[in-house]
Amino acid sequence: MTFEPTVLVTSQTAAEIHLAGEVDEVFASTQEGLRSRIVESIRLMAASAGEPVTATVVDGATRWALVVSPDGSFTEATASATEVVAEPVSAAAPAAAPVAPISAVPVAAGATEPAATSEPSPATSAVSAIDGPLRSGGTRREGAQRTPAQRATPTVDDLLNSRADRARPRATEGWRGAIRRLTGGAISPRPGKAEQSRLDRERLVQRRLDAPRTIVVLNPKGGAHKTTSTLLLAATFGTQRGGATLAWDNNETRGTLGWRAQNAPHHRTAVDLLEDLDRFATPDRASLAALDTYVRTQVDARFDVLASDEDAAASSTIDATAFHRLHDVLSRYYRLLIVDTGNNMRASNWVAAVAAADQLVIVSTVREDTAASAAWLLDGLREKGFDHKIDEAVTILAAPSAKPDRKLAERLERHFSQVTAEVVHVPFDAALVDGGPIDFDALSPETRDAWLTVAASIARRL
Repeated sequence: MTFEPTVLVTSQTAAEIHLAGEVDEVFASTQEGLRSRIVESIRLMAASAGEPVTATVVDGATRWALVVSPDGSFTEATASATEVVAEPVSAAAPAAAPVAPISAVPVAAGATEPAATSEPSPATSAVSAIDGPLRSGGTRREGAQRTPAQRATPTVDDLLNSRADRARPRATEGWRGAIRRLTGGAISPRPGKAEQSRLDRERLVQRRLDAPRTIVVLNPKGGAHKTTSTLLLAATFGTQRGGATLAWDNNETRGTLGWRAQNAPHHRTAVDLLEDLDRFATPDRASLAALDTYVRTQVDARFDVLASDEDAAASSTIDATAFHRLHDVLSRYYRLLIVDTGNNMRASNWVAAVAAADQLVIVSTVREDTAASAAWLLDGLREKGFDHKIDEAVTILAAPSAKPDRKLAERLERHFSQVTAEVVHVPFDAALVDGGPIDFDALSPETRDAWLTVAASIARRL
């Protein structure tokens, strides 16, 4: 199926998306919100098609092409002169005097002839509804030819870009935030050191990706904090980036990711999706809504979960071929795939996940046995030729209790900081102890902050 949508902007906060005789209304409370919703709607079509989709945006008398890729990146093309409808001129209005071309203007003796000024390129002359505010019923007028002096004056792009130059972060926390609230913003201090650190890490996590990225969480020992780490990473990325994140249990038989996730209205798993994967082979049969019947949406944390097989009587397994087929389809719908792995380093789907990874995350609790397992894993991966991925890996050391062994933690940090790119410690949290579905709202502020640090360390390398 070929997607050829038309976006009709009806106001500054509403638009209609027309496709194959159907109309989908899009609303937002702000112009920026409407812009994001339009791009996201076209992105979903691109994800279903597996290729960029070109939409025609119509705003009043102006129209232009908006090209959105499955990963959410987009470009725009300026409408040609024949596509722009000029505002009718009243018969009583005097005709504008013709302006001679630059080359026809005589040059006085001794004067320097003005340099020829080239017309701006389509990319820079476009008045973009995506990069700037959406217009409401506006008309682009075709006026008289501009002189070189006029062309040198600031453009709408200069106006919009100046907003970033004037933007200044304002404190919202601590005594600085309290002063800002008490004075109604009349006194607005900059954020303190701790708040600025958080803002910087959030920006790293929210940074734009030019393609889908796969993060693989590893430790061949059970109970090493892999599943918990996968879910907490997905929750951090999901809440900070606004969705399009998947936590995927790539266990060849049975894993526990689905059990630790919040309840869902179905119990389908990766095995069920694999059996029905032909539904997603062609764009006219695929949709994100259809995929929702196989993944388990974590509404508050804004990410999805794909569980591994949960049938105790089943004999099916996920191998490398199955992993690659699933990975190919899921990468069309999600910007981030965070993959939980099993305990068998020799399983073909385990090796396939490592090979497909854009970022490896090594996880260990602060214990001798789990740390030794992680170190053994790294040695084995180097023997398999994954040296570069190990050099760029992030290691997570999770406290197993409220009072972990500090000397052991320091010794483990020294080791893993020499064999991986970075080591991040995460604290013990009583809300994670019972082994049931994770209540993200119950996590302590210290836990949330630590996982934001982990996510930022990973995002920096994506």
